[in-house]
Amino acid sequence: MLSALHLVACWFLVVGNGIAGVWALASGRVPSLKGPQLWRFTAFVQTLVFVQVTLAAISVNANDGGPQTFHVFYGVLAATTVGVLYSYRQQLRERLHMLYGWGGLFIMGLGIRALVLL
Repeated sequence: MLSALHLVACWFLVVGNGIAGVWALASGRVPSLKGPQLWRFTAFVQTLVFVQVTLAAISVNANDGGPQTFHVFYGVLAATTVGVLYSYRQQLRERLHMLYGWGGLFIMGLGIRALVLL
């Protein structure tokens, strides 16, 4: 049950971060796409990264089995990426849409790679 939930949530993470990344990059070119909805959606899908890490830890604990090492690596790297993006938001304020656009696509790529290793 937990592993199935983890898999479904991973797809939401991948698709959601892909949408957020493309939206942020597009809003850098099309000002009408900018707005609080973009940042709410981005915050939501990046929060899913931490939900995924929590689900993975609970699932591994419940099943008494260790996941593949690189699957865990990509999950931890995705969580670290969210922290790095957040920490650079003030320094890169003028390029915030690019930061979160490429960051969202990077997180999407990490999620895809983690899915391949399941």
